[in-house]
Amino acid sequence: MSEQRPDNSILVKRLLLTVAGMFAFGFALVPLYDVFCEVTGFNGRTSNEAAVYQQIEVDESRTVTVQFLTRNAKGIPWKFEPSIKQVKIHPGEVKVVNFLAGNPTSSNMIAQAIPSVAPAEASLYLNKVECFCFNQQPLAAGAETEMPMQFYLDPDIPDHITTFTLSYTLYDMTANTSAEAIAQLLKTE
Repeated sequence: MSEQRPDNSILVKRLLLTVAGMFAFGFALVPLYDVFCEVTGFNGRTSNEAAVYQQIEVDESRTVTVQFLTRNAKGIPWKFEPSIKQVKIHPGEVKVVNFLAGNPTSSNMIAQAIPSVAPAEASLYLNKVECFCFNQQPLAAGAETEMPMQFYLDPDIPDHITTFTLSYTLYDMTANTSAEAIAQLLKTE
């Protein structure tokens, strides 16, 4: 007497669809997280687009201290530092801070600075009009440069934010860029 085995093909199809759905969801998480961070300012991310400054009233009754930190990611030997460690600014006032970069190597290189803000809530009120972080920065072997960052704070910044830190991490993008593109970027500098 032989027992009939149940047909498992429906179960196998459901399991394969579940695995495919989980895989697709895993890929969707990164862009969804990026959108979430951009909208909410979560994780201290700042916008990668230039803000347009329109004449607004400067709140001279308040002063916010903005501290600047820089660090190099693993594998990039550049000198990278702010020209000043902190600045005091009134909400609505425009400030320019320069960052100094130097490529001590014997090779042309390209770097990209990624900003973050702590506390993260302050990133919602930081408006960068001009920033070296918007684009990759080419630097010839042995060269040094000043990179400006022009910004203002939204006058609606909450009163409890009296100090925040704007931090940049510099990454080496040279391996992701062709030699021809590096040469072209250095020509347009």
